[in-house]
Amino acid sequence: MTSNAYDVDLPKSAANFQPLSPLPFLERAAYVFPDHVAVIHGRLRRNYRELYARARRLASALVKAGVGRGDTVSVMMANTPAMVECHYGVPMSQGVLNTLNTRLDAAILAFTLDHAQTKVLIVDREFSPVIESALKLSVRKPLVIAYDDPEYAGPGERLGSVEYEDFIAAGDPDYDWKMPGDEWDAISLNYTSGTTGDPKGVVYHHRGAHLLALGNLVVGDLGKHPVYLWTLPMFHCNGWCFPWSIVAACGTQVCLRQVRAGLIYDLMAEHGVTHLCGAPIVMSALLNAPEAEKKAFDRTIQFFTAAAPPPEAVLAAMKAAGFNVTHVYGLTEIYGPAVINQWHEEWDALPPDQQAQKKARQGVRYTTLEALDVIDPATMKPVPADGVTMGEVMMRGNVVMKGYLKNPKSTQEAFEGGWFHSGDLGVKHPDGYIQLKDRSKDIIISGGENISTIEVEDVLYRHPKVAAAAVVARPDETWGETPCAFVELKPGVDSSVEEIVDWCRQHLARFKAPRHVVFIEVPKTSTGKIQKFRLREMAKELAKGL
Repeated sequence: MTSNAYDVDLPKSAANFQPLSPLPFLERAAYVFPDHVAVIHGRLRRNYRELYARARRLASALVKAGVGRGDTVSVMMANTPAMVECHYGVPMSQGVLNTLNTRLDAAILAFTLDHAQTKVLIVDREFSPVIESALKLSVRKPLVIAYDDPEYAGPGERLGSVEYEDFIAAGDPDYDWKMPGDEWDAISLNYTSGTTGDPKGVVYHHRGAHLLALGNLVVGDLGKHPVYLWTLPMFHCNGWCFPWSIVAACGTQVCLRQVRAGLIYDLMAEHGVTHLCGAPIVMSALLNAPEAEKKAFDRTIQFFTAAAPPPEAVLAAMKAAGFNVTHVYGLTEIYGPAVINQWHEEWDALPPDQQAQKKARQGVRYTTLEALDVIDPATMKPVPADGVTMGEVMMRGNVVMKGYLKNPKSTQEAFEGGWFHSGDLGVKHPDGYIQLKDRSKDIIISGGENISTIEVEDVLYRHPKVAAAAVVARPDETWGETPCAFVELKPGVDSSVEEIVDWCRQHLARFKAPRHVVFIEVPKTSTGKIQKFRLREMAKELAKGL
């Protein structure tokens, strides 16, 4: 690179170059709006002054416990104020936040704790039983901190040697936390669902978290002082980075442990909720709630949803109920959603069926994603923008992960050719909007959670009565998609749906087990390959018939 006049005597310095990170969002909010309500949970109200002090206490306490740069702090928690605090306090300690999926089984959690080399583990009392089992299976023996949410009255014994409130009470509310030395430093670790084996650890950096959080503000039109309701799990891609986005907008985060329609309506009415994110199951819960639980609003509430695009009837019903639904798309590897179906005002004049067709598309890149395209993986050339030619959806930019933890081979494959390969197949329409058509890895997205068909099929094949098995997505009004298993039994044996489902539940996390089992001779090609395209059509027809 040749030098020019703009390179001479204009060096980077502390005055004109600072690493990007979402951490200063909280410092600024506490400085500008110290008395503004930052977090609501049941009867609890905390303003930004208090939230900042508690995050600093947590950081200070973690450092006293030995946490330093690159040490992993895993948390197994519901959507609670402590979970918000962890999104700031852990990286303020220079540690890396690993939010654990509360729906996973002990074996996968044990693998995660070992692979992440967890140093500290914070456990919500509700999830103590599964974590206790995971710790018995894991090699790592981290410092365990018990979190007892006052809003939770269910079963579960406290784990660990110290309680969360006592732990942070020993920390300094004025702790002089440091920005990361490099914006490329890891801020969080999120595990995929393990499509072909063990889950992969996706590493986020401070720069990407900062930019994606601001991207949510821009494309989501969050404005000033939004009121955000937590129906999306915060463990999922760090809640799509919204724990950082809402603080950047000096908004209010309304916590919610469980998705219950009546409570959601109550919270939206009581606190003036303006925004929420959720899977199709959340929309289903809202629309199917008893009339006595529903509320009317004097405003339109913005609802962001991923997974399968909502059907036309659902979009119409949500609009009538006071919600504007926006479809987003992303993956764990790009910090959650970084593609949005950006709506054009002129589309409002289209007939409902044509609007639904527009809504069904995944859309265009976030402001903070540098490039998005549908590319032929063989030639690495963009496919024609004809809405027909298939290719792989690929991205590149600053909101793409650092890579997979301790997995250079998978990282190299994911970034081959200078693009992140999503593994999703789609088309590009003439206006540049992309639309998914299939998933190259046969992933089922159920209630916002990824389920690998390969993983479920492996379990089915281990059943002593099963000769062949294949799992595909079956459309579901509540969950978006659910696993449908087609099972071919060995000659001379008999089985039942209950037996197969019970077997899967014994060997898989409950949400991964098939909800529907069909006993047939599994269709195969002349070379013995199972014809999944035929099974997908059968699953769709079964869904229509019920």
